[in-house]
Amino acid sequence: MTVKGHPSQDGGSRTKKESVIYGVEDTPSILLWFVLGLQQTVMCITGTLSIPFLITRQICASQLTDVTAKLLSVSFFMCGVSTLLQDTIGIRLPIIQGGSHTFIPPIVAMMSLKKWDCPPEEIAAGNETIEAAWLPRIREIQGNLILASLTQVVLGCTGLIGFLLRFIGPLTIAPTISLIGLSLTVVVNDFSKSHWGVAFFSMCLILMFSLFLGRFKPPVPSFSRAKGCHVSRYPLFQLAPVLLAIGISWLFCHVLTITDVFPNNATLPGYLARTDAAYRLQAVNNAPWFYFPYPFQFGMPTFSAAGYVGLLAATISSVIESIGDYFAAARVSDAPPPPPHAINRGIAMEGFGSIISGMMGSGHATTSYSGNIGAIAITKVASRRVFQTAGFLLVLCGLVGKFGAVITLIPEPIIGGLNAVLLGMVAAVGISTLQFTDLSSSRNLTILGLSLMLGLGIPQWIYANPEAINTGNTELDQVINVLLGTAMFVGGFIGCLLDNIVPGTLEERGLTKWRQKLVGTSDGPSHVDQMKLYDFPFVMKYLRRIAWCAYIPFMPTFDKDICKAKTNDDDHENIEKQSNHELVEIMDAECRL
Repeated sequence: MTVKGHPSQDGGSRTKKESVIYGVEDTPSILLWFVLGLQQTVMCITGTLSIPFLITRQICASQLTDVTAKLLSVSFFMCGVSTLLQDTIGIRLPIIQGGSHTFIPPIVAMMSLKKWDCPPEEIAAGNETIEAAWLPRIREIQGNLILASLTQVVLGCTGLIGFLLRFIGPLTIAPTISLIGLSLTVVVNDFSKSHWGVAFFSMCLILMFSLFLGRFKPPVPSFSRAKGCHVSRYPLFQLAPVLLAIGISWLFCHVLTITDVFPNNATLPGYLARTDAAYRLQAVNNAPWFYFPYPFQFGMPTFSAAGYVGLLAATISSVIESIGDYFAAARVSDAPPPPPHAINRGIAMEGFGSIISGMMGSGHATTSYSGNIGAIAITKVASRRVFQTAGFLLVLCGLVGKFGAVITLIPEPIIGGLNAVLLGMVAAVGISTLQFTDLSSSRNLTILGLSLMLGLGIPQWIYANPEAINTGNTELDQVINVLLGTAMFVGGFIGCLLDNIVPGTLEERGLTKWRQKLVGTSDGPSHVDQMKLYDFPFVMKYLRRIAWCAYIPFMPTFDKDICKAKTNDDDHENIEKQSNHELVEIMDAECRL
């Protein structure tokens, strides 16, 4: 098979050391789109799977399997729609949008109010009573989710997020990204604890494929117009280690299941390693063959101040986490750090996707998935086409209910082992950002150490003492608890605060090298060439001729000096020839705006 953009077939266009096989704008063979996209789809599904079950429990619908199936389909559908919007129009980096667990705590707090108490079981014996109970609750969640997500759209469209980037450097990015992975060790333990042997087996497989067999290229059947059918060598183990590890581990668990090596008693450890666990088979049986979500299918949403404030706190935490994910995705994809206009657009598009999610009735927002970003570092595949294919497959999972339900048959310990590697990669990517700073400086080491320590410690204290915050205002207590319970927010905020108030030179803080990375180097592609990946598809020629687009914070031509210079193709070529010094000034102008 021929591959556009593959380093072995592009005449050696990439001369420096490669960190990815397929870059953001590279296009693998169409035959690989499905395989590589399915790898990312499976990871997103396993991360989103638990959310519909948690939501049905909160809205008093845990007894209605058809409601769970509907929410499951809507969740997968919205993850796909949000991914396509984000990768095509939003940040345009290889990012998967999945269901956000950050919104579960405020939803639990909202539904714990006395007026939302579930009816007693003896009263809710009939389906009509249960339906009367869950519909008002899902509408309440929908309405407040729409309002909170609308606020997120405003933050992105007005450029407030881009303005804040002027205060963000490596000492803010490093703890923020690192804590994304480190704070999710609990998730790894929860998935793996049912059978650590299976978890370690899947972990060893992905390490073997990516680290030891990554350079081995097995012969595979191929086709091209020039050579016809032939056999070529392809880096299969490097491109699809996650999918191969899941497939082999899944088959291994199935063999141990049919031979009854794993216990058949749901109360015993190891039961969740079975491929025929009752709740998974029930999810497959209850999933509809076809389901078409539509807006307000559960009725018109309702709103409340307490619900809005709680979900707004979760939205702020999600925004901070997503900014860290954007930088992490760019880092592992060998792409330049996203400029302010791209981050503004990414946050706005994430909010827009969450608004649609609220209208559809999924019960949760969508956010960037750190595990899928970690997979890029393992697979070396950052192609936007692959992630758009994953978005399409997620939409298909929502429309064809059985398709997504079959994925849920993957035993939990397998997912735990994979997440141990992938989330560890996310933490390592964050730490690698420190290469721009002076690590011999006691100033930097103190800021980093305190950010990581408090980023891990304060959320643990909040979870252990949920009633410790008591300001006398329930809504304010909820906001503070959600913010302080988010490791990325705590670590990133402390790192940003100390980095900006503690005296230090630009070189010591790493800002000089960081800005050089933003604008490129003299021996690499120009700043303009690098930043083209953040441009809109197909319409940039027309946008450059529109003067007022320079004042719109989410437009690729944001900054009036750049916008005026890009009025025609000749001027655009002149910009590409500007010196690095001039480009630094342009970048600083973007940050000031």
